[in-house]
Amino acid sequence: MRPAPPCAPPRRGEAGARRAAARHATRGQAKFFLESRGQSLGEVEARHARFQAVLAEARAAVPAGWRQTLARRADLDRFLFAPEDVVVAVGQDGLVANVAKYLDGQPVIGVNPAPDLYDGVLARIAVARLGALLPASVAGAARIERRTMVQAVLDGGERLLALNEIFVGHRGHQSARYRIETGEAAEDQASSGVIVASGTGATGWARSISEATGLGVPLGAEEAAVGYWVREPFASVATAARLRAGKLAAATLSLVSRMNEGGVVFADGIEQDFIAFDWGRRVELGPAARGLNLVVQ
Repeated sequence: MRPAPPCAPPRRGEAGARRAAARHATRGQAKFFLESRGQSLGEVEARHARFQAVLAEARAAVPAGWRQTLARRADLDRFLFAPEDVVVAVGQDGLVANVAKYLDGQPVIGVNPAPDLYDGVLARIAVARLGALLPASVAGAARIERRTMVQAVLDGGERLLALNEIFVGHRGHQSARYRIETGEAAEDQASSGVIVASGTGATGWARSISEATGLGVPLGAEEAAVGYWVREPFASVATAARLRAGKLAAATLSLVSRMNEGGVVFADGIEQDFIAFDWGRRVELGPAARGLNLVVQ
């Protein structure tokens, strides 16, 4: 087995220390800059040290004789995961969501490096439990949650996967225009965009939309379905607002762009990794065949 522990630093931790040092050249200048904004370099360094200690403990928990390697978050799109890998994600929940897109059934153990700071909905495992969970994951003795993922497939062959949600809309927060189709229903719409979320993502961005609109779509975390929500649809002489929310299991949601420019599709809130969705482009959205095998105990 080859556990491959990708890691991401806590916010204002390792990454914050590196950015401050790189930008301001000396520790003294970085300290002055942070303090002028009500932050403390000592706090940043303490969080960095704490994270490094948890990471070292996680690596030491790997059984003797197992191969292991370290991949940072920025490396994930180039890292080759083997089918027999056990993946340990040391960081916040977003790291688990990010690494899930590059896996195909490998078990993932999310280790929370700072339970007092981060909720740990996905990265819920204390590092002290890792030594027992690694061999249990290989033996099939660990409890696994299979989290459904969302998939977007565009007419040009591009594909996006997301553990939480996929957004389709306009990158400049202008009104997005498109034709929406699901099952036998179809209409032209203008809105602030469309969110398609899994049961995992339904507790985040999609939840806020549900609460604001009263359009609840019940989704279990392991349910093989996703939900869609239209943000602020505007009915006019040319657009309708009947298709506002629903659940997708066997069916998919199809959107055809009516935007000359600025249309985008992106996953899990990573706006810079968008796919262009300009006039005439079609995207099909629904539950992905691939899911996340999350080790929970």
